[in-house]
Amino acid sequence: MDITVQELREKLRTGLPVILVDVREPWEHEEFNIGGWLIPVGRMLEEWELLKAYKEEEVVVYCRSGVRSATAQAILQAQGFKHVRNLIGGMIAWRSTFGDVPK
Repeated sequence: MDITVQELREKLRTGLPVILVDVREPWEHEEFNIGGWLIPVGRMLEEWELLKAYKEEEVVVYCRSGVRSATAQAILQAQGFKHVRNLIGGMIAWRSTFGDVPK
């Protein structure tokens, strides 16, 4: 199941529990991010265990456009994560909707 930037921003604004995972490269994360863990999608198979305590929690993965995060979503689901959501449109959608406001 996916999530829109509007839905995610509302969750963050109201303090609802959500685990954010940025699956872009470190330089992209440094340029602009909305928080969360940085686990590049190329390392997700090796590092998914960092998130294993959150298998039953809502996890939102995001990237630049939603393509890499869709891959990360599939990897986490294959590892037994129950509630992984892909941010539709990624940081492109976030920035076009909210500008450079992180949360």
